[in-house]
Amino acid sequence: MMRILLLSIILVGLILTGCAHTDSSSGEREQMLDELDPNRENKNANDMNDKLGYVNYTKDQINQDNEEHHSATINRREMADMIARMILRNEGFERVSTLVTDEEVLIAYEKNEALEEVEAADIASKTAVSVMPGYFDVYVSDNDVLIQDIQSLHNSSANNKDYDNTLDQIITEMKKSPQGIKHKEDIMD
Repeated sequence: MMRILLLSIILVGLILTGCAHTDSSSGEREQMLDELDPNRENKNANDMNDKLGYVNYTKDQINQDNEEHHSATINRREMADMIARMILRNEGFERVSTLVTDEEVLIAYEKNEALEEVEAADIASKTAVSVMPGYFDVYVSDNDVLIQDIQSLHNSSANNKDYDNTLDQIITEMKKSPQGIKHKEDIMD
């Protein structure tokens, strides 16, 4: 009888330990999957936006053969999308068209009468400068005709420079409008 009781206690202990281990490893597995694939949909998807960005490399890791040919790239469409959305979050903007090339950011917008022309140009320009690397030239305009002109270039490729004349004409037209603060140095002053 004592032997059966002892065997039962051991068996129950093993079952409880196994269940606890399964729940723990399942949670660890979910956490690893979340960290490896930030686009994974789960109940903690919003937590990924709260995490800080961090990396730690050694010189040897960067000098590996596959790293030597690694280059940073900019997704021009995502950057244009981000800039336009950020500008539209400001009061007074009704419509924003943004084009990001390999060297320029062109922003044409419609604003309401409550927003001053120079203030609108400052907001649009500062937004682009805050998002893009410093070597980009930023051009802004409240000439709503330019929205369609910018849109006409949306299918162009940065590798195909056939659109250069059109781009130069749009920039020339944009320069007739107030440009706001265009350079990071200007923002710092």
